[in-house]
Amino acid sequence: MPRDQHALEGVKRRASRRSVPLAGVGLVLLAVLGFVVLLTPLGGKVKRGLKEIFGSESTVLKNEDPFVKPGGSDPAPTAPEPLTPIERDPDPLFPKGVLTPPDGVDLRKLSKGINLKVSFESEEGGLASAARKEDGAYVAEYALKVRMPRAAKTMEDLSTVNPDLGTLLPWLKVLLPQAQVSPWYRQIYANKAERLKANVGRLDEILTRHNFYDCETMLNMRHEGSGRRIFLLQAEMDVVSDGSDGDRLPAMPDSIVNSTHYQPFTSFRWKKTGSTANPMLAGWGSRVENAKRELGQSGTSADRKQWLRERIKKLETGIADMKFASYLIAEYDPFIVIPTNMLTDRKDPYAPNVGDFAVVVYGKTLYPAIVGDAGPTYKVGEASLRMARELNASAGPYRRPVSDLTVTYIVFPRSADEIKTAPDYGRWRKRCRELVEEVGGLGEGVELHEWKDLLLTP
Repeated sequence: MPRDQHALEGVKRRASRRSVPLAGVGLVLLAVLGFVVLLTPLGGKVKRGLKEIFGSESTVLKNEDPFVKPGGSDPAPTAPEPLTPIERDPDPLFPKGVLTPPDGVDLRKLSKGINLKVSFESEEGGLASAARKEDGAYVAEYALKVRMPRAAKTMEDLSTVNPDLGTLLPWLKVLLPQAQVSPWYRQIYANKAERLKANVGRLDEILTRHNFYDCETMLNMRHEGSGRRIFLLQAEMDVVSDGSDGDRLPAMPDSIVNSTHYQPFTSFRWKKTGSTANPMLAGWGSRVENAKRELGQSGTSADRKQWLRERIKKLETGIADMKFASYLIAEYDPFIVIPTNMLTDRKDPYAPNVGDFAVVVYGKTLYPAIVGDAGPTYKVGEASLRMARELNASAGPYRRPVSDLTVTYIVFPRSADEIKTAPDYGRWRKRCRELVEEVGGLGEGVELHEWKDLLLTP
């Protein structure tokens, strides 16, 4: 059965692993394997992304008010300033030495899109009793070969994935000759390679070819007349389903409220204005009580108690934040996701930041949006469930709307409002239209998509 490219890796049910027959193990161990592959504040992905970069989770202090600051702008980040892409460029060499797959794992079933070349070689040796003790007598070797892609830079390149781009946004033809490939393009693929190195001995953990090649280009452009900067990204579209806001959505399904995976937070947040409690508080409160109950049990080990104390602290910090702030809701709000290390960068004037306005181009339609959340540092091309379903009605939390690299994300860096407020889709559309006009405008007869507020009370 052909592979469903829309299905997201890592979320489907996994079949139970069976032990490999002895003969199968022997064949695999004898094989010479070669791989030819091109290869928030407590807020959703920012928290997890900062953990990737700095090794610890970023949290919002219980009594901290990040919204109160002279001038109404957001406070300076308290986390250590991230390194530039060049400073963080990892060693491209893969680790050497003996790398063993997990026990009972059939490598042939774990290739996940990797072109697996297998061959058998034999040579004359000594006595079997001696060969048993020689590491080099019975060896399976595999080499993971990765061909790093080049970034699309010309109108011809960009039109390959969407031939209507030049008509929808005619100014692209004018600005592209002077466009520069963003250093983040090189960095995203360096991060992917770094992840491959870390998991090179675990084929079940290696990025698939599909997920490795998820970015066609990242370009920096600037309109000389207005001075407006543009960050252009071409990629696929994965789905994020995080977020909560008691003021706009006072009730959520129990399956979400009690989920240990659903994140109530998004990077884009604003000071809570209503009195209706965040519906996710109930589930988080229950987890705190359960952790305290286990902590008081005599049979709980010291290590487990330490983990529980840390868990309670994080949950209580999150609860305090949910009482103070509101967040986007992926099922209802149209927003895009950008890697954490880009969002937290303050040196690169082209790097998107939280709240920046953006236009998503797919086919012949242009969708206004904002940068609403942060994602992993080794992948790009992600948007809210609301955006995903507008592109493909069959999209869901575990099913991407677009598997090909045919989505163009245009972000206007440093365009975010100084004071963040609840979503106003009409204003978002108007602001995106103004920003597009600053760099050359829309093509003849082209209009931005108009979002309907699905949370408005009839």
